[in-house]
Amino acid sequence: MKKKASLFVLAFALLAVLVPIVGPAAQAAAESLTVLCTPQEDWCVAMTQAFQEETGIETSYVRMSSGESLARIRATADDPEFSVWWGGPADAFIAAYEEGLLEPYEPELASVLPPNAVGKDHSWHGVYIGALGFCSNVDFLNELGIDPPTSWEDLLNPALKGNVAMAHPATSGTAFTTFWTIVTLKADEMEAEEEGAGYDEDGNPTDAAIDAAFDYFAQLHQNILQYTRSGSAPGKMAGNGEIAVAIIFSHDCVKLQVEGFEGVLTTTFPEEGTGYEIGGMALLKNAPEPEAAKQWIEWALTPEAQAIGATVNSLQIPTNPNTPVPDLAVNLDEVNLVNYNFTAAGMHRTEIAERFDAEIAPAPTE
Repeated sequence: MKKKASLFVLAFALLAVLVPIVGPAAQAAAESLTVLCTPQEDWCVAMTQAFQEETGIETSYVRMSSGESLARIRATADDPEFSVWWGGPADAFIAAYEEGLLEPYEPELASVLPPNAVGKDHSWHGVYIGALGFCSNVDFLNELGIDPPTSWEDLLNPALKGNVAMAHPATSGTAFTTFWTIVTLKADEMEAEEEGAGYDEDGNPTDAAIDAAFDYFAQLHQNILQYTRSGSAPGKMAGNGEIAVAIIFSHDCVKLQVEGFEGVLTTTFPEEGTGYEIGGMALLKNAPEPEAAKQWIEWALTPEAQAIGATVNSLQIPTNPNTPVPDLAVNLDEVNLVNYNFTAAGMHRTEIAERFDAEIAPAPTE
C-alpha cells in the first residue's frame, strides 16, 4: 500500500508540472490579442503596449489602411486573423456590419459617447474625431505663385497640375471621406436648385449627386501626381517638397508640423465645407480572442486610453468627453463641417471604390 501511495504521489507531482493548474492569473498570462490597427504606426504601438501592461494580455497588431483592413476582413471571414479592429473612418465599419463581418457588443462607456459615435446595434463605437483638410508646402506654393487652397475648386487650378496628391478611395478611409464630402456638397448644390435633385426621400444623396462627384474627381485627376495607399502618406510628400498640396486629415498635417515640418507645411480648410471622420472600433465576428477583444473595447473608451494619442502627436478629438483635448488639436468649432451621412457613405463604399478604380485611376499596388 505504501508503495502504491508513493507512486500515486509521484504521478500527481509529475502531472502538476506538465499540466499546471489554471487559475485566473494563469489564464490572463496565457491569453493573447491581435489588433487590426488603422491609425499611424506609432499610435498602434503605444496603444497595444499600454493595453498589454494594463491587462497582462499579450497584445500584437497589424497596421493597415482602412480600405485594406476591410478587404482583409472580407478575405478571412471564415477564419479571422484578428479579434478587434481599431481606428479608421466609420463608413468602413458600417460597410463591414452590413456584410455580416462584425459582432455587436455594448461596452459600459457607450452611453458617454456622442450619438453619432455609436453604430447600429452597437456594431461599432467611435474613439476619435478629425476633420479633412489641405496640407500645403508653403515654399512650393510661393514658387507657383498661388495661395494655400481654401476651397475645393482651388484644387482644380491648372497651376497645380501634377502638384497634388491624395490616397485612393479603394485603399484609404481618408480618400473615401474626401470622395463622400464632394458627394455631400454636390447633393447640397443640386437640392438648393431643385428639391429632390440632391437627396432622395430618405435623405440620402441621389445617384445624380454621386455622378457629379465623379465628374469633379475626373477634373481633379488632371492635377494629381500620385494616389497613395495610405491616407497620411501625401502629407509626407508635401513636407518633402514632392508636391504642393496634400488632401489629408488635418490632424495628420499637424502631426507632421510638430515632428519636423513646422514652417514648411500649413493647414487650411475648404470654406464651402469639409468632411470629417469618426474613428471606429469593433469586435470582429467569429473573433479567435473574443474576451480579450471585449476588454480592449472597454479599455479603449476610457479617458486614460484615449489620452495616449496625444503622447505620440496623434491629435484627434477624443470621443470620451472626460478625456483632455490636446492643446494642438484642431478646434472643430472653427471648421465648416458638412452634414456627413456616415450610414449612406458606408452603404455606397464598395461600389464607389470599385467605380473610382475603373473610371478615375486604378488602386496603387504599393
